[in-house]
Amino acid sequence: MELDDNKIEKLMQASVNMRDKIENLEKEITDIKVQKDKVDMALNEACRTLNVTSLKTSVGTLSRTLKTRYWSSDWPQMYDFILEKRLPEFFEKRLVQSAIKEYLEQNPNNSPPGLQATSEYTVRITKSRENKENV
Repeated sequence: MELDDNKIEKLMQASVNMRDKIENLEKEITDIKVQKDKVDMALNEACRTLNVTSLKTSVGTLSRTLKTRYWSSDWPQMYDFILEKRLPEFFEKRLVQSAIKEYLEQNPNNSPPGLQATSEYTVRITKSRENKENV
């Protein structure tokens, strides 16, 4: 592809326009999710009031289930417990990227076994303060 200043500018403007459109759509999605949560809370309350765990209508079947979520209010004690009881399955299989990066910078010759890395270049565009008419 032949690139000149005009082509690069057009590509950058297209990227900025798409980023702005995504931001607007994400806000709209957030607003819809808030509305849906309110409707779901009303349906949950209806099930509670009717003392039922499911309702069948022409729209479909509504099921009310109990979901339990666990968390720790004392992480140092939780870490000690997990280490003492050898329960690594209590953790999700996800690494904290910034902590791994910092560790590797401080310990370049001591990489954890099985650690893999993928790097890729990305681009970022900051809007020009002079070019307000394209906003």
